[in-house]
Amino acid sequence: FSVPSSAILSSYLLGERLNLLGKLGCMLSLVGSTVMVIHAPEDEEVTTLDEMLSKLKEPGFLTYAAILLAVCLLLIFYLAPRYGQTNILIYLTICSVIGAFSVSSVKGLGIAIKGFFAGRPVLQHPLTWILVITLVASITTQINYLNKSLDIFNTSLVFPIYYVLFTTIVITTSIILFKEWVTMTVVDIIGTVCGFLTIILGVFLLHAFKDLDISLGNLPQVLQNEQQAPVTRDDKNILIEVDNSSIAPDDKPKVFTIYT
Repeated sequence: FSVPSSAILSSYLLGERLNLLGKLGCMLSLVGSTVMVIHAPEDEEVTTLDEMLSKLKEPGFLTYAAILLAVCLLLIFYLAPRYGQTNILIYLTICSVIGAFSVSSVKGLGIAIKGFFAGRPVLQHPLTWILVITLVASITTQINYLNKSLDIFNTSLVFPIYYVLFTTIVITTSIILFKEWVTMTVVDIIGTVCGFLTIILGVFLLHAFKDLDISLGNLPQVLQNEQQAPVTRDDKNILIEVDNSSIAPDDKPKVFTIYT
């Protein structure tokens, strides 16, 4: 409920505009995310830090993490100073990419906490402290750039776009880290793709038509005005039609009006 609630609350409390299409976009984003979660495969069971470490050391995840880190550094040091003030996707992409590391750290720390209460020596394991440092650094970076985005852009746009990007990155990270794609059926793949396309459509409606004054009250009037909009023609077309002998009868005087 973070997408519709943040958009609606920002509309009432901060005075930001949220029209009918924006509300529809919020609902579509929520529906698409729900469909993706329903069709997402279950996590592979990992119960110890050693098993988590073996997952993190696999070549596929290391390559994926290196790509995410390179993209994040490119966004932070090159694109953010130049386009961060005008492009809403810059700061939110940084938050979403860093979210892959924070979620992975949270899963690992969850295993460490379970092991701690089970009497295992998790505090002596180096992975525990690596995960803590990674989690603190990633959350700090996320909060920093999310606040920057909220200071510049509309709140009703920031949270839905951030929600979509963050959810997509997290699901992708979980699939690569725990190899969830191996157990996915054709139905789950189609459902995931359809949910993702629904999210894209919802965000597009929320972002592209945010400046239009459309509501349930004035929707019939807006549609009627579009249907009754007059067709404007330039003077050249009018002169050609008047000069055409098949349109203007010869027995009536012809009047030409030139506007300067």
